[in-house]
Amino acid sequence: MKQSPFAKVEAAPPDPILGLTEAFNADKNPNKVNLGVGVYQDENGRVPVLATVREAERRWYEKEDSKSYLPIDGVPGYNKAVKELLFGAGAEIVNSGRVITVQALGGTGALRVGADFLRRFFPEAKVWISNPSWENHRALFEAAGFEVTTYPYYDAATHGLDFSAMFECVKNIPDGDVLLLHASCHNPTGVDLSEEQWHELADVLANKQIIPFLDFAYQGFYRGIEEDAYAVRLFANKGLQFLVASSFSKNFSLYRERVGALSFVTADEEEAKRVLSQVKRVIRTNWSNPPSHGAQVVALVLNDQELRAEWVEEVAQMRDRIRKMRHLFVTKLREKGIDRDFGFIERQNGMFSFSGLDAQTVERLRSEFSLYIVRSGRICVAAMNEKNIDYICDAIATVLKG
Repeated sequence: MKQSPFAKVEAAPPDPILGLTEAFNADKNPNKVNLGVGVYQDENGRVPVLATVREAERRWYEKEDSKSYLPIDGVPGYNKAVKELLFGAGAEIVNSGRVITVQALGGTGALRVGADFLRRFFPEAKVWISNPSWENHRALFEAAGFEVTTYPYYDAATHGLDFSAMFECVKNIPDGDVLLLHASCHNPTGVDLSEEQWHELADVLANKQIIPFLDFAYQGFYRGIEEDAYAVRLFANKGLQFLVASSFSKNFSLYRERVGALSFVTADEEEAKRVLSQVKRVIRTNWSNPPSHGAQVVALVLNDQELRAEWVEEVAQMRDRIRKMRHLFVTKLREKGIDRDFGFIERQNGMFSFSGLDAQTVERLRSEFSLYIVRSGRICVAAMNEKNIDYICDAIATVLKG
């Protein structure tokens, strides 16, 4: 009998996060909690459909009159709205034509298109990512053909940023290499640079030929929509040329719609046009044309003054709920007699936190309590709510005490 051409294909190891979710789904424990999945959940443990999204979908349903292909670079009104969201309404850098934005399949798609573009024009470059970083960062850039290395970032002893080590490393990165930075709400640690540290970093980059690539997936989940764009706008104002991968999965709760964007800040309008022509070639060989629905929804909200204001408030409510859960988590662990100081979790930002729980503790929490946490100890604070917080803290307290 003819042997299948796929007979020698080996099974890949489970994805460290998606594989955890598969194990969680198969667990029969009614008290199970998944703190590994990277999605925002409301107080009822559901991924919400925002009211502004519902309204925009209603409007688009009535308005849509064609199912033809979109342009390769996406919905024009969407791309314009993304530029203004990232760089500010009326920003000179946008009006001058130095910024190009293309629609992408989520933040991941934006990163991959950026990686493919950079690999084509900078084949000798290395890509530097933080230690630690989102698990998919290394895989994405390695799949594009890059050698990936790391720069110091997280200080496990202080549960904070090791900026001095990071800064020294960045100063010595060879010209021509790519530096990947988390613009806000660092994944997986929740630890960010201060405004002063961003300034120090930008000043160094202004005098080097490094290519900065900002991953900006959580706009609005730290301080606010405008405030969280601080690093992006600082780099622009410093005259840097760089890339930004942005996403609406989190702040629009549009995970399954895969709505993202890739933006380039170039030296001038003529350069921007040349870059855009080449980015379109990359997109053409990846997905050819982007999907419509999610981008149209985002464009409708961002380009309508009333809907946009309502959306900003919805993001604020999500942000405030995450901060509340950080506080409750720290407070309840203390109330349950845990001497270890978890106060650093309240100082971290966004959906994620490096909890400081080691791999052995994580494994016990999973096997004994069906509490699912990534092996590194990263937890999704947004998966906590007032219904499961006591169970979570009781489980952690039991394991830590004995």
